[in-house]
Amino acid sequence: MPVEPGLSAEVELTVTEDDTAFALQSGDVHVLATPRIIAVCEQATMAAIEGKLEPNETAVGHTIQLDHVAPTRVGGRIRAEASLQRVAGRRLTFTVSVTDARGLVAAGKITRVIVDRDRFMENAH
Repeated sequence: MPVEPGLSAEVELTVTEDDTAFALQSGDVHVLATPRIIAVCEQATMAAIEGKLEPNETAVGHTIQLDHVAPTRVGGRIRAEASLQRVAGRRLTFTVSVTDARGLVAAGKITRVIVDRDRFMENAH
């Protein structure tokens, strides 16, 4: 099946102390960390294209644009949604959003690039 606009996926997460800015050393508050939001958004982008790539291919992160607009406490549940908006050659652009029980937590775009897994690893430093 081809990779084409419209593919989408959702990932849910219950925030634990391990997901906080304090734990990830990206801040000193015990709320969901921006780096963890990015990770769950990337997880949703990969889920959206699961089973759509050739066996030797994967998609790697290229560009992340994200606005983190509201805090989520430990114990809160979030939902990250990714929707493939554009395919330009090997470049895949997704819109992403994260919500919790109170509304929008973060929103933005993530671009991934389809690569040959072996060739990519050969070039890694």
